[in-house]
Amino acid sequence: MAVTQRDTRAAVDAVFRIESARITAAAARIVRDVGIAEELAQDALVAALEQWPSAGVPDNPGAWLTAAAKHRAIDLVRRREVYARKLAEVGRSLEDAAAPEEPAGPEDIDDDLLRLIFTACHPVLSAPARTALTLRLLGGLTTPEIARAFLVPEATVAQRIVRAKRTLAKAGVPFEVPYGEDRARRLSSVLEVVYLVFNEGYSATAGDDLLRPQLCEDALRLARQLAALMPGEPEVHGLAALLEFQASRTRARTGPDGRPVLLAEQNRARWDGLLIRRGFDALQRAGTGAYAVQAAIAACHAKARRYEDTDWATIAELYGRLLVLTPSPVVALNRAVAVSMAHGPAVALELVDALAAEPALRSYHLLPSVRGDLLARLGRTAEARAEFERAAELTRNARERELLRERAAGLG
Repeated sequence: MAVTQRDTRAAVDAVFRIESARITAAAARIVRDVGIAEELAQDALVAALEQWPSAGVPDNPGAWLTAAAKHRAIDLVRRREVYARKLAEVGRSLEDAAAPEEPAGPEDIDDDLLRLIFTACHPVLSAPARTALTLRLLGGLTTPEIARAFLVPEATVAQRIVRAKRTLAKAGVPFEVPYGEDRARRLSSVLEVVYLVFNEGYSATAGDDLLRPQLCEDALRLARQLAALMPGEPEVHGLAALLEFQASRTRARTGPDGRPVLLAEQNRARWDGLLIRRGFDALQRAGTGAYAVQAAIAACHAKARRYEDTDWATIAELYGRLLVLTPSPVVALNRAVAVSMAHGPAVALELVDALAAEPALRSYHLLPSVRGDLLARLGRTAEARAEFERAAELTRNARERELLRERAAGLG
């Protein structure tokens, strides 16, 4: 059954948003170049736009796009002078683009996404470039979304991505999961990327939906695999614990119509008990690093049967510890929220006002949002309304914008 061009565009955009990382990773396994692999994924996207209006959207559109990208990768390899060597590397399964063989050793991981993230986090790249490239490749995020996550200009992110691809290609970085010291060197960057990908799925920076569950699932799966791969790395377990706790709240964070539900109003019966238990199990193996501290904060929320039972004093103390480990205006803002609950809005407002001059927070919508909440609790209604309206103008997420405007209107 034929579909319209508009239907096709919507279907392709939706599928590619979810599957782009797997498509790129599958092509990268063949061509061994993440930059070229991303171009092949884009070629597959164009092919879908050309063929689906007449042929119809396939039953498994993600598999169709992946196969199209693989076929283009095979054609590219064939055209290269080194085709024979490349063919030997991927084996006879190259012809039908089959899945890779089982891992050869106990430390091997047969997962293209994991290979992709370790490749993009190679030491030849700067830390910001590694994270930007992996968010682009793994999460399928646009340049504006990555810029929002980094709190830096879009042009800066675009330059980082382009230069990172060129650097990886020039250095001939292999598409593989590293071993030994090389793996340890790349671990902190890998953890940061997994963390940021999960955050983008947990609270989307732009678009019509608050959540992008596929990103959360991919990040959580990668965190679990990293924990299994590196059982002696405490921070890996710290990150896994944090993501388990955060993911446990997903069902309660939005209502039936997709509208955000604030933490104080969430139905905690909808929190996933299995994920909470997994979080506590992982937390027992975590150390004292930044991810472990954040997991401990999330554990405080998980322990509280009601919002009123939350141990805000401990949370404020933990945020103070986190601020020492990872000095950041965003962490300082989160600490102010906890302080407001433990010691009152007046004390917290002083902390928030001290952050107003921070360049990284000038376009960060949560700064006026937090300030609006504190002002409302202090009875300064007109000022609070103005802050919520300013926050609504700054956010690029439609659901958050609706909520902020409702809070402003609710103040009369």
